Amino acid sequence: MNRRLFGITIATSAAALGQKKPLDLTEFAPESRLSVAQTNIERARFPVIDFHSHLSGGKASPPVDLLKVMDRRNIRTLVNLTGGYGPKLREAIAKFDKAHPGRFITFTEPAWMRVNEAGYEAKQVELIQQAKNDGARGLKILKTLGLYARDSQGKLIKIDDPRFDPMWVACGNLGLPVAIHVSDPVAFFAPINRLNERFEELNNHPDWSFHGKDFPSNEELLSARDRVFAKHPKTTFVVLHVGNFAENLAHVSRMLDRFPNTLVELGARIGELGRQPRTSRKFFEKYEDRILFGTDATPNGFEFPQQLFGDELYKIYYRFLETEDEYFDYAPAPVPPQGRWRIYGIGLPEAILDKVYRKNAIRLLGLV
Repeated sequence: MNRRLFGITIATSAAALGQKKPLDLTEFAPESRLSVAQTNIERARFPVIDFHSHLSGGKASPPVDLLKVMDRRNIRTLVNLTGGYGPKLREAIAKFDKAHPGRFITFTEPAWMRVNEAGYEAKQVELIQQAKNDGARGLKILKTLGLYARDSQGKLIKIDDPRFDPMWVACGNLGLPVAIHVSDPVAFFAPINRLNERFEELNNHPDWSFHGKDFPSNEELLSARDRVFAKHPKTTFVVLHVGNFAENLAHVSRMLDRFPNTLVELGARIGELGRQPRTSRKFFEKYEDRILFGTDATPNGFEFPQQLFGDELYKIYYRFLETEDEYFDYAPAPVPPQGRWRIYGIGLPEAILDKVYRKNAIRLLGLV
């Protein structure tokens, strides 16, 4: 629209007239105008043990390709949490651990498909013992337990179901740490509406939502998990994704204080940690001996491009941990893969970095 002012024709925008210009949310990609430090961290300050990766299955990259990235980014060891069990596990250990000693470590998994068979408890203990003999260094619990696995009547099996007690005990007796993931971001348990901060992510993947139906709440899942921790104090649990509640570090702190047999790792949660940098830094300072470095990296990306194993993924993690840079992307994929925010570095001192990057994992896994 045009108007005349002092004899001059002035073009007036729709916005100036109070008219809204429609814009699809998916097309909104604002460029920051901040002028702040941009630090490029090519290699971690200390050799890294990535405690959380998924190397088996799908179109997994060959070890030689992984090692190239690992050497560039100062990654000493990748821990492959999803090695499976039986022949699949032995194949993974042969391909990674035995072929490249010291560079890869493989965990086993429960036989979820057999959970409703008679005598499952004893069979599962036997599988874990065999996995240890085959070279597995720990057990990985996916959110299959609590959110997907069902009994013969179709009901969800609870995390603290007593049929798993022998499995927890076996891990403790065999010195196998349990890496456990039983919940998801708390927004996944809320309605997918305009108030949900992960609306775009859930709108694109509605099957990721655990709101409604017969799913337990996030609180119910974590309470059942905590009962397992309390019942099995001789078993060490690494609670993945910052204790499955990175949005609430006070809650995670209470868990760590209550259960000395627990640790946490960082995988796929620097998007949460980095938007609360002061609280996160205090958390790292208080629990410096109980935090493991992890990324949840997947060499083939699966449906999680923001966790795709590669150079850029690690540079972002290093930047978050080592610098005090402000307002940068938390993932290499087009942001927002999870939510519309950016993060801030927490600039950890070298003594804490060394523990998070490697020393805590060395102690946990009994590495040289």
